[in-house]
Amino acid sequence: MTVRQEVDTALLVRIPAMSELGVGAARPSAQMQDPSSSRPATRRATTAVRVLEANAAGTGFERPDRLATEEPMAIQVRGRHQEPVSVAVTMRTPGNDFELAVGFLVTEGLLHGLHEVAGVRYCDVAAAEQHYNVVTVDLTVPFTTDFAERHFFASSSCGICGKASLDQVEVNCPVIESGPVVARSTIVSLPGALRGSQHIFEQTGGLHAAGLFDPEGHLVESREDVGRHNAVDKLIGSALLSGKVPLRDRLLLVSGRVSFEIVQKAAVAGIPITCALSAPSSLAVEAGERLGMTVVGFLRGDEFNVYSHRERVDLGA
Repeated sequence: MTVRQEVDTALLVRIPAMSELGVGAARPSAQMQDPSSSRPATRRATTAVRVLEANAAGTGFERPDRLATEEPMAIQVRGRHQEPVSVAVTMRTPGNDFELAVGFLVTEGLLHGLHEVAGVRYCDVAAAEQHYNVVTVDLTVPFTTDFAERHFFASSSCGICGKASLDQVEVNCPVIESGPVVARSTIVSLPGALRGSQHIFEQTGGLHAAGLFDPEGHLVESREDVGRHNAVDKLIGSALLSGKVPLRDRLLLVSGRVSFEIVQKAAVAGIPITCALSAPSSLAVEAGERLGMTVVGFLRGDEFNVYSHRERVDLGA
């Protein structure tokens, strides 16, 4: 049995100030709620605008367009027999919010497994316009982390810039000691498979994506978001709520570059191979070496670079 809930709610058009979110003041109801509606997810994940399109002739015309929606989401945690406490505010694309909340908590070391999750819900006493921007995770155990010193503000471009200190960046996780050996032909096929799943990107051109693959290169699941780290958290949250973590036989592909934070999140979930379309950072490669992860970058066309633990890549296959 899982506690997975799908998130698909009405379009929110006003982006609030963080002070308006009322984080920590709400107490969620006692049972799980399913906030799903019949409205398509893309109605909330994208926002309609009108633009003036300029051309080389010095003229232009007005036309409709769609933008990737970016809104703040507050994450709060209520330990057993405790009041909710504010943990983070992240800028995200609405959708799969419960996965994002749980994924964030586990990849930041604040949650240690599905057995600690009693329920996930939207805050039921928040202002109506903010109802879907505050997510509460109820725990089966007391919340005893040093949260008071680890308040996060995660922008869509960088998820770790709000941490109190660099000493709190690394999450303790076991070294990845196993994992599949993957053919070169499989690795070069991943970007095309992920691109085919990016339905909101197709409309907006403004979203990152992350995908989980099996060792044969079949896409298992993908998520889109304005932030790469959010897309990864949604994937890991989905896997955790489905009882599939650790992901020892999965490959992760992220659009754009791979940062230390992405490697860290993947390592916490037990993912042995992380690939990116663009460059890794130096700290990402160092973390990959230390945590036993194969890091692949500049995955474009028929070429890529292997930066760490190359024993998992079969270049002749």
